[in-house]
Amino acid sequence: MTKPLADRIALVTGASRGIGYATAIALAKAGAHIVATARTQGGLEELDDEIRKDGGSATLVPLNLTDSDGIARLGAGLHERYGKLDILVGNAGVLGPSSPIGHIELKTFNDVMAVNVSANFQLIRCMEPLLKQSDAGRAVFITSGAANKATAYVSPYAASKAALETLARAWAQETANTKLRVNLFNPGPIRTRMRATLMPGEDPATLDTPEQVAEFIVPMCAPAWTETGKFYDYKTRTLMSFRAPA
Repeated sequence: MTKPLADRIALVTGASRGIGYATAIALAKAGAHIVATARTQGGLEELDDEIRKDGGSATLVPLNLTDSDGIARLGAGLHERYGKLDILVGNAGVLGPSSPIGHIELKTFNDVMAVNVSANFQLIRCMEPLLKQSDAGRAVFITSGAANKATAYVSPYAASKAALETLARAWAQETANTKLRVNLFNPGPIRTRMRATLMPGEDPATLDTPEQVAEFIVPMCAPAWTETGKFYDYKTRTLMSFRAPA
């Protein structure tokens, strides 16, 4: 049976656990070769084992996304090996502190922005030429409802996700007349380590799993997906357009 993403190259950041891990496996099952990045070698090796169990393939890239030169080297390596990139899933992110704004150190704020915003900016810069070489380049960035709710006590995270959304939307407009499609995906509360850190008293059994979420991300990475500059809300299963405040 032909797999819908056969012969496609997919870069997934933050692929060692949670939504990134599940998405990498789901994309591999659909036929894509996975280029997986994460800070932890052990988590990447576990991912590789799972992908190979189903006959898939992966390239493991231990990388801290705050290493902007490392992202540039990754782009150069992908160009040399494949000459293109078909799919970019910008999943890696950090929660940062849960504290009133006045109690947060500037360095701590900058650390969150470095991973959640600046790293994705560098990914866009370095991967755009490769995505444009694809016959159907697709980029999906994982965001959060905290961005538009301006959630109290997680201001660096909320601000970083709002910035990421604007960055992705601007990129979508810039590339609207190309074959590249750029979108955002909001998973909502999901059974992940980040969610458990934020809500330690919550029963994880009441939440959907990363594997359930991944099944909705995969179609947004396929050549058949034509929307760009949109926001998929997993909780309501709705593809949304952005609009100015009423």
